[in-house]
Amino acid sequence: MKPEVGRPKHAHARSEAQSSSLRSALLAWYAGARRDLPWRHTRDPYAIWLSEIMLQQTRVETVIPYYERFMAAFPTVSSLAEAPLDDVLALWSGLGYYRRARMMHSASKQVTSEMNGQFPSSPEALLEVQGIGPYTAGAVASIAFGHPAPLVDGNVARVLARIYAVDDDVRTTAGLATIWTIAGELVPLVGAGDWNQALMELGAMVCVPHDPRCLACPVRASCQALAQGRERELPILKAKSKPIAWSGMALVGSKGTRVLLARRRQDRLFGGLWEPPTVPLSANPRAAFEHLLGVGLPSLHEFGEVKHVLSHRRITMSVHHATLRGEAPSLGETAVDYDAIELVERSRILDRGVSALAKKILGQASGPAKVARAR
Repeated sequence: MKPEVGRPKHAHARSEAQSSSLRSALLAWYAGARRDLPWRHTRDPYAIWLSEIMLQQTRVETVIPYYERFMAAFPTVSSLAEAPLDDVLALWSGLGYYRRARMMHSASKQVTSEMNGQFPSSPEALLEVQGIGPYTAGAVASIAFGHPAPLVDGNVARVLARIYAVDDDVRTTAGLATIWTIAGELVPLVGAGDWNQALMELGAMVCVPHDPRCLACPVRASCQALAQGRERELPILKAKSKPIAWSGMALVGSKGTRVLLARRRQDRLFGGLWEPPTVPLSANPRAAFEHLLGVGLPSLHEFGEVKHVLSHRRITMSVHHATLRGEAPSLGETAVDYDAIELVERSRILDRGVSALAKKILGQASGPAKVARAR
């Protein structure tokens, strides 16, 4: 969005001639250097929205096969809305940050029921869709509809912080506000979609975090950080907090060809996904599992442990196996992390939404047990 007439310019502002030169150089580079990505072959707002949700905190190379499978299974927003959440999570399995999938599914229902299956075209209206924030609103509005809307993601923040030598931490409110102001002043009235994608592409391919390829940069003549010898110093970023360590125990319970899986509550970590039931680390695994499931476990063997690192948590999980007898276990009132439990055929496990951690647990239980640790 353009600055209002008479609005004071910020400290990093340049003349319109300088901004025009920057745009021309970057767009010319983008026209010849951009990657051939599947979502760049469409102006369908649903497809663009889907790609942007998937690309949050995830590498392009990882997203492409997921995007293609999703578009094949759910080609329209209404088909996504009509799909069971379990089917959506099964296709999402392995992509991580599963809250995105749950929010995306909920948003598809909103667009279908409240907006006649049509995404709005303006960033202001797009912000009314569940899970869409300023960045995604700017992306869909500019790329799908040509609306002159700015956007700021990590790549854009890094590019603009270097070009304009922004000294504020770009993760703080003040620093982010400065970057958004610059982005708003630069976005052109025509061709905003290509401009925004060019900024993101430059950040992904050239103006990378730790070792920027300045000699290959099409806008190096405009870069204040390069001129000041600060291209590796900027952007300013405060240190992230370290992941919190958490230890637990997982039970791979089997009965014939079936394996016991429990579904995480929606408001829990890995919400909506299925996994072998887990409990916090305990000195008495048998008692902990029996308390969760309400059944006795005649034998319990440990199969070692798996480790899994998330952005905010470092998980160590000891893996146990038990052969189940009698009636299938059920969840008691103490099972605060789960809302369903089932015996699932081994061949159908991947038809459910299961996390990468759950796959590690199941894989560990297929190896030799630590017989000496049988309980």
